Amino acid sequence: MSRRVGDLSPKQAECLTEFRERIQDILPILPAQHDHYLLRWLRARSFNIQKSESMIRKHVEFRKQMKVDTIISDWKPPEVIEKYVSGGMCGYDREGSPIWYDVIGPLDPKGLLMSATKQDFLRTKIRHTEMLRRECQRQSEKLGKNIEAITLIYDCEGLGLKHIWKPAIETYGEVLTMFEENYPEGLKRVFLIKAPRMFPMAYNLIKHFLCEETRRKIIILGSDWQEELRQHIDPDQLPAAYGGNLTDPDGDPSCRTKINYGGTVPKSYYVLDSLKVQYDNSVTIGPRSSFQLEYDVAAASSLLRWQFTSDGADIGFGVYKRTKQDGSQKVAQMLQVLPSERYNAHMVPEDSCLTCPEPGVYVLCFDNSYSILQSKKVSYTVEVVPPVDGQIQSPRSRGDGRLQ
Repeated sequence: MSRRVGDLSPKQAECLTEFRERIQDILPILPAQHDHYLLRWLRARSFNIQKSESMIRKHVEFRKQMKVDTIISDWKPPEVIEKYVSGGMCGYDREGSPIWYDVIGPLDPKGLLMSATKQDFLRTKIRHTEMLRRECQRQSEKLGKNIEAITLIYDCEGLGLKHIWKPAIETYGEVLTMFEENYPEGLKRVFLIKAPRMFPMAYNLIKHFLCEETRRKIIILGSDWQEELRQHIDPDQLPAAYGGNLTDPDGDPSCRTKINYGGTVPKSYYVLDSLKVQYDNSVTIGPRSSFQLEYDVAAASSLLRWQFTSDGADIGFGVYKRTKQDGSQKVAQMLQVLPSERYNAHMVPEDSCLTCPEPGVYVLCFDNSYSILQSKKVSYTVEVVPPVDGQIQSPRSRGDGRLQ
């Protein structure tokens, strides 16, 4: 049994029916409602209905928090990402699935992470994934069959020590985790080509972010990689630089109008070299500790804005809302407004905001609990801007914050 539509065991068909019934309340807001789509979540959790339901409900929250439904139309990556993050979609495999190329060699991880926030990279990958998901939908309609996964060609030529820089590996790991948790069965196969000798070392650093099913889809090709690719991709759909016949209109064999080849990021893009911010406060947060700031927001639609930087290493940050008046309420018991993530604020200062949907006490939490030995100095400015003319509100009377 392939565990797909038309090839389900009686038990699997029963699971699908029950799964659909249990998520009736969120079906209308999912990007697809057909059986093909729902089965992806069931396969990802080995047809455990409870785990599949938990996974897809978390995905609904993810779509809302990251504004996924409008990320293509309403959000544009920073210029440095558009120019210097390599990769792109080009052609279709013999079964009609879109092909995405990741070109590793030209990437300048340090330059990119000195020029844009880790969250911008995550949003960019979400945007790319949504574009590919929609392309799969178009291919399904065009070909009259279900196309739900992409073919990925991973060009490792030029992979070097700069690519296994710790902050780069951490960022890439977060992207992989996001993909695994929110786009199950989104990969059909991964062709890894031109792998240098150091590839096993690099792979060992990221493989724990991949589920076993994804690992099985990785196919490492040898010196005959062009011939292997042509078995799965028609030459007319494969760039000439990769062994096919496809070129740009001007004859470029690398198809640079579709695949970005990145390059070294000019230092003029580096944020720390050009941005000088005066912060109102600073605090040192010890290892395995956190620091909270509380703000009384009196009116709905007030703007809560923050700027912060950290010294030496990244810092976790999230926003919560108290559900009780009791000041002893722990973060884990509060309403999550902005999920806690690790920000590379030691390289790119963070400057962001959110519109508070309702009045209440909002808690900003700087989290260093994942650090075993290292303290972090965080400099920050926070303000609450009312929806109409008025005075900027200050932190609660307990002080600027408290360490946990």
